[in-house]
Amino acid sequence: MSMNQNQISCPGGFLYTIRPGDAFYLLAGRFNTTIAALQAANPGVDLTNLQIGQQICIPVPSVPGPCPGGFNYTILAGDTFFSLARRYGISVAALLAANPGVDPDRLQVGQRVCIPAPPRPEPCPGMLYTIQAGDTFIGIARRFGYTLDALLAINPGVDPDRLQIGQQICLPPSPGGGPFPCFGGTIYRVQAGDTLYSIARRYGLTLTRLLEANPDITNPDALQIGQPVCIPR
Repeated sequence: MSMNQNQISCPGGFLYTIRPGDAFYLLAGRFNTTIAALQAANPGVDLTNLQIGQQICIPVPSVPGPCPGGFNYTILAGDTFFSLARRYGISVAALLAANPGVDPDRLQVGQRVCIPAPPRPEPCPGMLYTIQAGDTFIGIARRFGYTLDALLAINPGVDPDRLQIGQQICLPPSPGGGPFPCFGGTIYRVQAGDTLYSIARRYGLTLTRLLEANPDITNPDALQIGQPVCIPR
């Protein structure tokens, strides 16, 4: 090898381990990049003498492709390939084979990987939600005050691009965008001059109804700018 493994750097891309039959022109096509870009990202590598097991830099973000027979999973804090393999009853080797462009020693929170196993139905720790016409994951996340990553992470077997009307998904127990759930409503952020009374009037609610939907607001006279308020349906 022409480059010491410890000196490999790949900002903006990912490390790939050479396998039998690999060549730069094949890798360029597989990862939708160019030979020139591969050369620039690997200045110390002899393109005509790639070695099995050698690591090179692929100068594009690692994007999960199809995951036949399995599902795409979003990496959470503390996840490792070993812990994922144990959780889903597969081998680490199978996990590595399903994710050829992923460095298991450099997993990033929010990164998507392929789990080559059927998703296991697990109890929803929050609340089940039934998909309606026009729903998208980003729309649901905004409506209930969650982050998109939180919604993806708690629904590992759900393809967000193929939601079906009537399908049920899990809503996390507490939204990432606020300190309390707002199931079936929307999150409103307090602005300068707002009072609970003015917010209730704006949305056609009684003050009592608004207070019932916001049990964490113990002092209605001390609203903070940016504070989340649940607007019930």
